[in-house]
Amino acid sequence: MKQHTVIKNSLITAGILGAATGFCFLIQEAAESDTHVPLLFVLAVLFISRFTDGYIYGIVASMIAVVGVNYVFTYPYFAIDFTITGYPVTFIAMLAVACSVSALTTQIKKQEQIRLEAEKEKMRGNLLRAVSHDIRTPLTSIMGAASVVLENYGELSDEKRMDFLKDIREESQWLIQIVENLLSITRIGDNGGSASIDKQEEMVEEIVGSAVLKFRKRYPDVEVAVRLPEDPLLVPMDGILIEQVLVNLMENSVLHGKHTSKVEVSAEEEKDRVVFYVDDDGAGIRPSALPKLFEGTFRQGDEESCDSRRNMGIGLSVCMSIIRAHQGDMKAENRKEGGARLSFWLPMERGTDQWR
Repeated sequence: MKQHTVIKNSLITAGILGAATGFCFLIQEAAESDTHVPLLFVLAVLFISRFTDGYIYGIVASMIAVVGVNYVFTYPYFAIDFTITGYPVTFIAMLAVACSVSALTTQIKKQEQIRLEAEKEKMRGNLLRAVSHDIRTPLTSIMGAASVVLENYGELSDEKRMDFLKDIREESQWLIQIVENLLSITRIGDNGGSASIDKQEEMVEEIVGSAVLKFRKRYPDVEVAVRLPEDPLLVPMDGILIEQVLVNLMENSVLHGKHTSKVEVSAEEEKDRVVFYVDDDGAGIRPSALPKLFEGTFRQGDEESCDSRRNMGIGLSVCMSIIRAHQGDMKAENRKEGGARLSFWLPMERGTDQWR
């Protein structure tokens, strides 16, 4: 067991036992009897068994609690008396609670780990299926264009050669985007072997600014507007991954909006979270595609108007994986004034939440 885990579990045990002891002292001053003390310590043992790993901390807490109740809260005070009626029963009860709750907690944690592993394998499977198509298509186009130029160089006009070179550059940029998505997934998988990441507090303004700068280099003709709160926002996140999400969402707005000419990126603080929005003035998203947009199974065959060389499933499924690893969520919708809105939220503090 890692040292930080031992320290964490020890602090939890000491904290709960200390809180129970302090609470018993407070109640004892107002109450005429001390019958509540064993019940409070049984409750403390239950919490310790629930929030620590393994059995040892609950069992140790049971022993400390029984001796503590006997020594501090049972007459004669501050003296050990093993002849007190019910003492063995109290000890056995606390020990049974500790073992039962620890066993249940261990089982729940194992089931949760199995679920996370299954989700990760599903994500990898979806990613590999998408990549097998998305890498083959641009590579075929690059090879075909390069072969035409090399084999017919003297017969092609300068304009035709330039068109082929532009196609090669465009397909190469798409390949770079796929590789960046793959690196994002690898970055998630390398953190402890599960869909979790190490978060640091980052400035929202810096992350959005960096993402917009990357997008403008690739799409200089698309207008980009940024709307952020006046006060600086610090949010726990993996800045590289969230920047990748924003770039993916902006690029999807252009690639699949048909006539997108403007993209707006904004962020708002809502209670204990920050919500990011990417709006566009494009053609929007077909209602039938919205439910499966983030699943990684959405293909160009599901969207007749999509560029036949492009697939929006891989990028958005990667985005969803990244946001869920941050304990956030995503959704897509069409705007009343036209165009699409893709949004996601991140919690201001570690923990889980749900879309409200």
